[in-house]
Amino acid sequence: MIETLANALPHFRNTNSGQFFLMAGPCVIEGEDMALRIAEQVRTLCDKLQIPYIFKGSYRKANRSRLDSYTGIGDEKALKILQKVGREIGVPTVTDIHESDEAALAAEYVDVLQIPAFLCRQTDLLIAAAQTGKVVNIKKGQFLSGEAMQFAVDKVRQSGNEHVILTDRGNSFGYSDLVVDFRNLPAMRSFGVPVVMDVTHSLQKPNQSSGVTGGMPQLIETIAKAAIAVGADGLFIETHPTPATAKSDGANMLPLQQLEDLLVKLTRVRDAVR
Repeated sequence: MIETLANALPHFRNTNSGQFFLMAGPCVIEGEDMALRIAEQVRTLCDKLQIPYIFKGSYRKANRSRLDSYTGIGDEKALKILQKVGREIGVPTVTDIHESDEAALAAEYVDVLQIPAFLCRQTDLLIAAAQTGKVVNIKKGQFLSGEAMQFAVDKVRQSGNEHVILTDRGNSFGYSDLVVDFRNLPAMRSFGVPVVMDVTHSLQKPNQSSGVTGGMPQLIETIAKAAIAVGADGLFIETHPTPATAKSDGANMLPLQQLEDLLVKLTRVRDAVR
């Protein structure tokens, strides 16, 4: 299914390699140098392994537990950095939007508009994203089954846009944990869209008493291998040179220097099950 995205995404390379595709980058755009450095390093690695690559980075973090949590460097500044990454590094880019009026704005700078999991049922937001003509990546709500995401796909398609990706990020389990139900991936793939596993966010420990989300990054390899084994078309991995100093979601990020070893292992899993 990945080949269906090739015509919609400029600079989407290696799409005929038979490998999974990767959405990877920092949680939030912290600055130009950092974004360009991560994008170039990951692109070089993905070209080496023939993995199609989309750079991800939020231009603003709207969903934060605490009022004093970091949200970004400014919308226009961050969006211009995303645009520069796309042009200079030569990769497609993705960022998330939170309200309907953000769709047209973000679409001027990036190639994929991402709908956050908590907002996947927001009809006006899905329609606005669809009407930009950009690829729309919808994250499955933590409160929904994979089967229920058919209606989110329908909203985008019925708004005149066939370029849809679905991404799973686990399901709520109790008050402060997430679990991954791998049945969701084939269920969502049956809708005829590429399906992605958000490896790092599915390992979050939300609703901590400190108001800062925790995580279990030691299980990134486990979740990623399982997702590829059950047929995920792509993986979503947040990565940072030093997660301990990341402005957002450092607790569940993959250190950038560990990405190559992980991707090499995952390409072998993909080759084995293909």
